[in-house]
Parts: sequence; structure tokens; C-alpha cells
Amino acid sequence: MNKRLRKSRNLIACLSMCLALFVPCLVTNAAPNAADEKMMEYNRTIPVESNEVENWPQGPIVNAESAVLMDLASGAILYEKNMHAREYPASTTKILTCLLISEMCSLDEEVVFSHDAVFDTPRDSNHIAMDVGQALSIEQCLNAILIRSANEVCFACAEHITGTTDWSVFADIMNKRAKELGCVDSHFANPNGLPDENHYSSAYDLAMIGRAFFSNDMLCKISLTRLLDIPASDKLPHAKLEVNQMKIVPRGEYAYPYLVGCKTGYTVAARSCLVSCAEKDGMKLICAVMRDGEPAQYEDTISLFNYGFSNFDKVNVSQTETKYNIENTGLFYNGNDIFGSSKPILSLNKNAYCIVPKTLTFDDLDSEIVYETVNENQAAVIRYTYKGVPLGNASIDFAISKTNNSTLFAHVEEIQEPKENNFYFINIVKVFMGLLCIGLIILLIWGFKKLSENYMLPGSRRREWKRRKKRKRRHLRSKKRLDFKNFRGFDV
Repeated sequence: MNKRLRKSRNLIACLSMCLALFVPCLVTNAAPNAADEKMMEYNRTIPVESNEVENWPQGPIVNAESAVLMDLASGAILYEKNMHAREYPASTTKILTCLLISEMCSLDEEVVFSHDAVFDTPRDSNHIAMDVGQALSIEQCLNAILIRSANEVCFACAEHITGTTDWSVFADIMNKRAKELGCVDSHFANPNGLPDENHYSSAYDLAMIGRAFFSNDMLCKISLTRLLDIPASDKLPHAKLEVNQMKIVPRGEYAYPYLVGCKTGYTVAARSCLVSCAEKDGMKLICAVMRDGEPAQYEDTISLFNYGFSNFDKVNVSQTETKYNIENTGLFYNGNDIFGSSKPILSLNKNAYCIVPKTLTFDDLDSEIVYETVNENQAAVIRYTYKGVPLGNASIDFAISKTNNSTLFAHVEEIQEPKENNFYFINIVKVFMGLLCIGLIILLIWGFKKLSENYMLPGSRRREWKRRKKRKRRHLRSKKRLDFKNFRGFDV
């Protein structure tokens, strides 16, 4: 019997592989249904806020009700359409769930499926037919969630982490982590995005969560995997073999060559959602579209990625900045140094960059120095904006780590914002030279005093000569008087 099961499993695997590889090549693009078409027609009338910025590259008109294109590293918004609108996120919720699982669990931990985890999952939703008492490893759970969007696996992992089937407990963890990631429009009620009026997010928040999710190489790699293949085990009687249904992944109908990772979502209320990440020429962008049509969510995402890569440049700040007298080395050059040109104790972060539209130049950007630093080795941060749109930051770092040089920096006074961007930095070498000059002056004064004590000046010599001459005359007169007295008293 086991031999027959293995043969059946191998046959199913071969058929699934063939379907996954060859069917997408034969399928033509599906046309959206009438309801989606009507919804998208209205969505196209919603203004694109980023297109209203003066001299900003004009972005495409997408079918989604809300959309955003964001630079992953800096958080710069390249494209914005209704991005803070509260929407149902459906299964795109799972990027936060998987992020928390990866942060709170080891990959080899075992997750046992409870009655509630299995039966709280609607049978008409995405699942992999797990049964009560069966078990998967955390790694297998992540694969099941990201490849096949398995809802019961999300419940099981939430129970594994919290120890309870009260899903609101895990939702509290989700909401706390979302705030830490910079979310401002979200409230999560469950770990998988099943319909709930208290479960909502926004395109902006999904992109902010995506900044952390798509920075995890393991999660990105799993999300692009074509097949879910979980072998049978003592805790899993039957193997699980499923095909990734996301059409934008490699070999999919809308496969995008620069894709880093992705997650789709769909419910009747949410319609089609997609959050994804792509990288080209060193620039990594995140795109989130919500309440879109099918398959318009893929077309809109690809259109926005192409728009971002074609109309924006990644500019290294330390190599471009001239407003703050920064040399090519990235060090602050102090043209107004009170001790003269010198090597400073502050440097501009050499890895910092900002996103610049190709319709503008770096000099067109506005900049502001703020003293809200991330760590103790930073003195300040330069924020770059254009017409109020943030485009990136560059930290001003201490050239010598404060952690390793606490004695030196214990005496550094609080930095005050300079007027008219004039910086004054202490040059240790020139301070030493100044002290040396002062020492030489003191030495010369001391030497001159000693010299004056041993050698008279011309005026002083003349006065001394006159005094000596008077003393000599008095001495001679005294001697003559003495000799005369002696002469008169001499008895012949």
C-alpha cells in the first residue's frame, strides 16, 4: 500500500509540475468581469497625488483604488494614489504574520494543529487540508503560508506563538509590530486577513511592512517558489504538493524579471491586492496596490515598477553634496574653521543616498539639518525633500566611534544649529600648534627677563657708569682727607 501511495504521489507531482510549467504559456490574459470593470472605471478617476507635484515625473493611471511606489531603503514615495485610504488587505496580511513568525520562532520548531486552527478556517478559503493533531515545522509553515496562502497554517502558528486560540492575542502583537514599522492606518484582527470589519490597512502601511519583509532574503525566496512540496512524515500522513497561484512569480503569466518577492490577496470585499518588491540597478522598490481588478493588479504593479526604474535615480549624497562643503571623501571640510583647514571629527555617511527624479537635479532638492539621531555615533541628520516630498536622509556621523572613545566625546558640548550653514569644527593638530606657539612666547618672555637681569641695556649702562664714577670720586676725596690728617699728625 505504501508503495502505491508513493507511486501516486510521484504521479501527482509530475502532473502538477507540468501544469505549473506549461499551462501559463497556453493561457491568455483573462478579461476582468463586469463588476471589476465598473469598479476600475471609477478608480481611474481618482487623482494621483504625486502627479500634481511640480516637475515630478508623470506616473501611470492605475486601476487600483489606492497604490504606492516606495523606495525600500529610504522610504521615499515615488508614486502616490490615495495611499492612506483604509482598505481590507485580505491575504497581504500574511507578510506581517510571516515576518513575526520568522522573528519569534526557530525554523525547526514543531507546530501542532489544534481543532480551532483547523475548523476556524472556512473550507472555501485557501488552505492545504491540514487535520487536527498533524504537525509541520516552522519552515514548512512559512512555505505553506507564502506559496499557497494557507489560512489554517496562519492560525496554527499564531496559537504556537501565543499559546491560545484567542486570535486577538496574536493580533495585538501584530498591531504593536505594525506601529514599530511605521504603520499609521492599520488595525489587524486575525493573522490571515479573513474578512473582519476591524481588520484593515492601507497601501502605505503594506509598503512600510514590506520594507521589513522584503529585507528578509529567506521570506523573499519562499514567496517566489513555484511549488509547495511537503513530504509525508509521522505527523503528516499525506504529502502536500501545491502550485503557487501568484501570476507575477517566475514562469508565471505576468512574470517580472526584477521581482524580489510578493504576496497577493483577494476577498469579495477587498477585491484583488498585491504587495511586491523589485530590484534593478541597485534600486529596490516596493509596490502596493489595493482594491484592484483581476488581472489588473499584476499589470498595474509592473507598470509602476517600470515607471520607478525609468524616471528616478539613486544618488549618493556624500559624492554629490556641495551645499555643506563636503569633500569627495565624505568628510566635512571646514572652510570657516577658526583654526584653519583641518581634518574634522565628523563625517557624512558614505552609504547614504536619496532618490532624485530625472526631471530634477540634486541641487533642486531642499535640505534641513535635524538633531534627532538614531544612535549615539550620529551627530545630526540631513533630510532631503522636494516640495515637501521626503526623498532620503544622510546622517552626520562622528569620525571616531563615541562608544570606543567615551573620554573624548564626554567633553563634546551639545551641538547648536549653525546660522547660515557655517560649521566650525575643532582641529586637534592646529590646537596643538597654537598651544606650542603660546608656549614659545612665554619662553621668550622668560628668557628676555633673565637676559635683562644679567645684561644692562645702553641707557641703564650709562646711569650705572655715572653712579660708579660718583662713588669713585667720593672714595678718592675720602682717601685724600684721611691721608692729609695722617700727614699733619706725623712727628718728624
